[in-house]
Amino acid sequence: MSTHVTDDPSEQSLARQAGVDAVPRRGRRSASSRSIPLFPDDRPEDDHPGVSRLYTVAMMADVLRVPRAAVRHWLRGGLLEPARRSGSIEWFEFPQLVVGRQLVRLLEAGLSLRDIDTKLAGLAPGGAADAARMAERIVADGRRLSILRNDHLVGAGGQLQLGFYTHGLTPADAKPTAQPSVATVSITTPLAADETHADDPLDPASVVDLLDLAADLEAAGALSEAAEALRAVLQAQGPTAQVVFMLAELLYRAGDLTAARERYYAAVELDADHLEARSSLGCVLAELGEHELALAALDGVLRQQPDYADAHWHMAGLLHDVGRGFESQGHLRTFLTLAPESPWATMARERLAAAEPIVT
Repeated sequence: MSTHVTDDPSEQSLARQAGVDAVPRRGRRSASSRSIPLFPDDRPEDDHPGVSRLYTVAMMADVLRVPRAAVRHWLRGGLLEPARRSGSIEWFEFPQLVVGRQLVRLLEAGLSLRDIDTKLAGLAPGGAADAARMAERIVADGRRLSILRNDHLVGAGGQLQLGFYTHGLTPADAKPTAQPSVATVSITTPLAADETHADDPLDPASVVDLLDLAADLEAAGALSEAAEALRAVLQAQGPTAQVVFMLAELLYRAGDLTAARERYYAAVELDADHLEARSSLGCVLAELGEHELALAALDGVLRQQPDYADAHWHMAGLLHDVGRGFESQGHLRTFLTLAPESPWATMARERLAAAEPIVT
């Protein structure tokens, strides 16, 4: 995989790609010309559950300790349902986190993401999404799944399991095993990358298959193979902000920061309102030592969406790293106001406590 960057844009042009007009001055923030409402609908303000009770994809992935691709896979298949959407951001309520924990239990039992989809689909009349809502009653015995109904275990198609199989089993009996190795994950694609041409686009079902394959491979640690599956989609159908963003995330996880940076820029160019991509761009720029550009990217995110808690968290860390501790503390406080129940809240409180002056 090549990491050579062919363009050498100026700092100001990079700042414009990051979504702002110029690198911000220290300690000052420009007024936004426009702002994306967090929940753009016509319902009264009091009807909204509030950001503090919601989890982003990144927060869900951190709590569940799975790749973000796994959360997005479950979102794409309807196994997880967002409470709200704002542009490219999905927000989940706590019950969905509980569902996610049960799905992770099945992953830890040795099933792949696609195995879980297939096996759940046969357990409930409404398919995998319906079964996911009852995931706490699902028993994993090897690669076989059953669902507990009225003290009986029922398998795929509603078949009652035999006594010698069901005796003494409960959902808690599912024994975690090692994650599937790369060798156990099929890498056969509906249309191989070298057979894909721009004038021969994949059908929608094949695109979904490739996206699911990429998520499975990433969950199994096969990052290079997962990236190739995403490239097959891009090659066949042309670039879309979401798939380019997913590829950037993979490259970042693989440690290829320069390539990840260029893909994040590409995602932003395709969709200026893709706030996840812009926020991640700020993070990778910071890791590459391009702090002013990172500040520009994150500042652009917060000017569009002041209530995006993830961006406040990343901005706080970046400001701390460049010696602007007072401003960092302000973003930490804003983050805690927006997301006091997030998985990063404890660390935010610890950082604020450590920064408080000692009064004698």
